Amino acid sequence: MMKYSGQTRVLVAVDCIIFGFDGENFKLLLIQRGFAPQKQKWSLMGGFIQPHESLEVGAQRVLKQLTGLEGVYLEQIPAFSEPTRDPVERTIAVPYFALIDIQKYETQLSSDYHAEWFLLSEMPHLIFDHERMVEMAKMRLRYKAALHPILFELLPEKFTLPKLQTLYEKLYETTFDKRNFSRKVLSTGLLVRQEDKDKESSRKGAYYYKLDKEKYYDNFEAFLKFIPNPEKFLM
Repeated sequence: MMKYSGQTRVLVAVDCIIFGFDGENFKLLLIQRGFAPQKQKWSLMGGFIQPHESLEVGAQRVLKQLTGLEGVYLEQIPAFSEPTRDPVERTIAVPYFALIDIQKYETQLSSDYHAEWFLLSEMPHLIFDHERMVEMAKMRLRYKAALHPILFELLPEKFTLPKLQTLYEKLYETTFDKRNFSRKVLSTGLLVRQEDKDKESSRKGAYYYKLDKEKYYDNFEAFLKFIPNPEKFLM
């Protein structure tokens, strides 16, 4: 097989920044690294790209190894390529962020990696440049969520408007006016109100809603401005 002569081989890895929402808090899934260097330290879930894989296929494989999930929302962010970022060998890392519903999938987590969910605001020190990856992924998610209905990927099949508002508030670390938020969300036509209510939070209760999946996929790239003045959250 022909190869380019005189060229140094470089390893390529994918790292998955896995975001979740438990109904109250935004969280990040981390593992304890199982090998040197930095063994037992907290890390993103990652792996080296195999010769037959594309980057996205590799990221899907890594995610499935940890969570057992397929078909999860994945989005690539810029690669990390500092020559000394991995002390063992020259490795270029391509991060992907993933969005999963914690309540639906938490029992499927693989026990091989000692994975734990951490509050995004309380994550431990991570190996290498993984903290920078998380920060970049968070900013990318904030940007995308201000324009598109991406955060619905984190919710169960039916949910209330207060839970949806809590999700947005936790991501942006702020509070939104309840009436304005509900009006903007309902004006998109993406939600279908159900007959039943969640009465855990109040005696009156809040109606459950479901996402109109057909409209969601058809209009995903449409401009949806849920967030007032999103620019101030994207600095």
